[in-house]
Amino acid sequence: LRALSSDSPLPPPPFPRPGAVKPRVSCSRELELKTTLRELLMYIVFLTDLCLLTFGMVSTDMYYLNKAMSHLFLEPSSSEDDRSGFGSIGGRADFWRFAEGPLLDGLYWDKWYNNMTLTLQNNNSHIYYENLLLGGAQIRQLKVRNNTCSIYPYFHTFLEDCYSEYRYRAEDRSDFGLRNESEWKYTSASSLSPWYWGSTGLYSSGGYMFTLPKSKQESMEKLVFLRQNSWLTRGTRVVFIDFSTYNANINLFCIIKLVVEFPATGGALTSSHIYSVKLLRYVTYYDYFLASCEIAFCLFIITFIIQEAIKIVKLKKEYFRSAWNWLDLLLLVVSILAIAFNIYRTVEVSLLMEELLSDAHVYPDFYFLAFWQVLYNNMIAVNIFFAWIKIFKYVSFNKTMTQLSSTLSRCAKDITGFAIMFFIIFFAYAQLGYLVFGSQVEEFSTFQNCIFTQFRIVLGDFNFETIEAANRILGPIYFITFVFFVFFILLNMFLAIINDTYSEVKADFEVIPSQELQIRDLFRQ
Repeated sequence: LRALSSDSPLPPPPFPRPGAVKPRVSCSRELELKTTLRELLMYIVFLTDLCLLTFGMVSTDMYYLNKAMSHLFLEPSSSEDDRSGFGSIGGRADFWRFAEGPLLDGLYWDKWYNNMTLTLQNNNSHIYYENLLLGGAQIRQLKVRNNTCSIYPYFHTFLEDCYSEYRYRAEDRSDFGLRNESEWKYTSASSLSPWYWGSTGLYSSGGYMFTLPKSKQESMEKLVFLRQNSWLTRGTRVVFIDFSTYNANINLFCIIKLVVEFPATGGALTSSHIYSVKLLRYVTYYDYFLASCEIAFCLFIITFIIQEAIKIVKLKKEYFRSAWNWLDLLLLVVSILAIAFNIYRTVEVSLLMEELLSDAHVYPDFYFLAFWQVLYNNMIAVNIFFAWIKIFKYVSFNKTMTQLSSTLSRCAKDITGFAIMFFIIFFAYAQLGYLVFGSQVEEFSTFQNCIFTQFRIVLGDFNFETIEAANRILGPIYFITFVFFVFFILLNMFLAIINDTYSEVKADFEVIPSQELQIRDLFRQ
């Protein structure tokens, strides 16, 4: 029998005459079809196991938990000033207004809805009365040094200070202010802590940091003290607010990171990241069932590795000439990486969980564990995507599927030539839009945004009034010519290439005997 990952099927044999003895090639063909169907059934079992494993990692509870936390910390309530919300932060004063208001109100739940005082066990806060606040919330800032940018000589008499945008080499690590507590002294972070990629820079994991006390009143006094002593300076480029919660009802950790960037242009940019992850994985019986699926997944991967190794030894260079074999290798590599991430994450959780929860007054850095959990989830998502794509390999004996694959392979050269011409025009318009509208229209503020915006124009999702207001002459010219050349001409050329090739392939297949009758007979057997 041939291995799991086979090459393209053999051409169909001619039908025997009535009453004639079936030729030996027909027996070979029947054996090949049986083998393909057997491999397909085995792969369906593998795909089912992978689907159970994948969908067992996520649940709708994660979405509802993220939505609840987002509503609490990111959206101001109707009773509060709209300027106190996180999304409305426009400067340093707005940051302190949010920190002393909605942030503390969301972190410390010491009263019931009827204003009855709650008895808190070990002075622990329960957000929404269900989510235990782990340790305290940590606030961290990164600064840049003075005179880290160049001032034009004409303005030396007017300007003495100059703070550049954030760069790691321009980062300020010297003590400042009162110099008596950790919030006034730079703290280096672990080399394993992930950096943060913000809107205006890539930020390191160190900084000037402090942890809020367990009491709401003490936290308020701490924030007021820092505000009065100018903890945020002109050199401040970003502030991180990190805290974590645990919901025992659904066994989910929620890791929240609120980010306020203060770019060199002035003002503020806000962003947030809320991750609901299941770090304690093996608790219920269903969790142990998923563990058995993980073991089965590892066994399948080991089997596939052995089969692919045998094929490589047997076929040598011919093995790498098949696109399906490259897909098999890609699937195996992604699977091995996912298994490695899972093992590393599980070991780290078991080693760090007790250490992180040992001191209730210290911020437990669960963001590191959540980062690896999200990375593992993404790897599994990519894995199952390629696993579903691989099904096309086993249904190639179907006439319709073969026509589609033959159409794509036959017109590949024409599409490649067309793609070169398409992207030359596409990127030319993207650069035009970036240079003309980039300083005034958000959709064209970066070159990447220009590319995405032009794809939206092709799909009909675009606000024409914004570019017309930015430039009354070039705006309409850009829009009309782009729609004409890209949408009406190039896209129709693309469809014409595929249509013409599909008609040729369909005409060729009409003279080839169908194999579907043989497959039905095999299923009956």
